[in-house]
Amino acid sequence: MTHFMDSIINLLLIIWIKILFYCNSQKKDFKDLWETLACTHADNLFIYQEWFLGKPLHDEESTIIHHYAFAENPSVFKYPDFAAAWALSIPLVVRLANKVRDEPLKSDFTIDLKHEVALYIWDNGNGPHLTAVPELCTEPEDSSQPLNHCATTLSSKPPLCGEPVNTEDIFVAVKTCRKFHSERVPVIKKTWEKDALFLEYYSDHADPSIPTINIGVPNTERGHCGKTFAILQRFLSSSVPNTKWLIVVDDDTLISIPRLQVLLSCYNPSEPVCLGERYGYGLSQGGYSYITGGGGMVFSREAVVRLLDSGCKCYSNDAPDDMVLGMCLNALGLPVTHSPLFHQARPEDYARDFLAHQVPISFHKHWNIDPVAVFNKWLKDDLVAKASDGLDKSAKTEL
Repeated sequence: MTHFMDSIINLLLIIWIKILFYCNSQKKDFKDLWETLACTHADNLFIYQEWFLGKPLHDEESTIIHHYAFAENPSVFKYPDFAAAWALSIPLVVRLANKVRDEPLKSDFTIDLKHEVALYIWDNGNGPHLTAVPELCTEPEDSSQPLNHCATTLSSKPPLCGEPVNTEDIFVAVKTCRKFHSERVPVIKKTWEKDALFLEYYSDHADPSIPTINIGVPNTERGHCGKTFAILQRFLSSSVPNTKWLIVVDDDTLISIPRLQVLLSCYNPSEPVCLGERYGYGLSQGGYSYITGGGGMVFSREAVVRLLDSGCKCYSNDAPDDMVLGMCLNALGLPVTHSPLFHQARPEDYARDFLAHQVPISFHKHWNIDPVAVFNKWLKDDLVAKASDGLDKSAKTEL
């Protein structure tokens, strides 16, 4: 009780100095945060000024996930690592609240919230830049290095909420097409296919050498909605094993099945679970969230049942499958669950410090990289084998 009251008192002290903190780190000591602010920003003017505080990230090169912003010098723009916690002074919060109320947001898509928040606050130079606070850390809490200066730290262990899900409970569907049978499918076979007990390749052409299954939907250059819904229907049929989980990936998705087994221990397959990297469309105008397809879309059997029972369907075979599914889930009132461990793009498209404290589950795209080397560097290890060593059971909220 004493520790709880101390935390409440320290939280009130933070509010008293008119600072608003957003914490996503696994260790949040409000006393340390209070002391950090008191020591770092002791100037009395602090409570009357606009401040944007955090641990800065920056892009090494212009990237599609940030709409190629600051293409001439991407490293010049800093945005916060949410895992370390970030903070806004109340004067800034008040101005932003008024701005959101009076000026509709201009962007239709929400892709990387931390970067988009920083852009919105910066406001083309009219608002504050992110100010670095060294005490906001993402170092592992069990690091051998001194962490006395850190108000926040992270667990170095991946989440485990129970025993890792058995491979017998996971069915993997790979979307491909004839023109990529010889280019992309061999990468899957060299990397992660062996970790999936139940896996099928769905194509516009049946190739017994792989083998692929002609799903009965012509290939489209984009969208693939018809193909994805045919996969959902097949998943519930007697044509494939009856499993608890369905994973839908592209033929250029790189994924760690063992890490996914660990992550899925945190979710109940009897509930309608839709999991992956969450994007948003038109969220400020009553839009919807969706799981972006390239990083992998994870569905519990119950979620697939509810989707198909609802009558949800594609308006065309080349409609964007992930967005159509997002609209359907929104209409059904089913949650879309975000995990930052899934990635729609390549490792090169993310800040180096952002990936440094992750145990990633997936990446996407083969463009201008060696995909086998990327898999071996970022995704090749068996975390299921380490589960008995005691993985972090408190990390579900960080997924």
